[in-house]
Amino acid sequence: MRRTIRELLSDIDDELLLMDGFDDCIIGICHSFGGEPVVAYDYEKVIAQLQSHGMTYEEAVEYHDFNQAGAYVGELTPVFIVRIENPKSAG
Repeated sequence: MRRTIRELLSDIDDELLLMDGFDDCIIGICHSFGGEPVVAYDYEKVIAQLQSHGMTYEEAVEYHDFNQAGAYVGELTPVFIVRIENPKSAG
């Protein structure tokens, strides 16, 4: 039986904070010196998910900035990654 992303993450740390309804946007765990591991979400996937609920791009960005990225809930607050293609790795 295939395990869910939430099950896999709970094996790493059952204290990790997750956003309900955005499991498909999770891209991994972020580690930083002196900090706890936190869940990393793909920024563009989060915005697309919000748009799928009827928001325009601008509304989705505003909602995300205020309600998700702007919601500090302690040292385990998730992070949002903007992917950038490295030109040296393409081709």
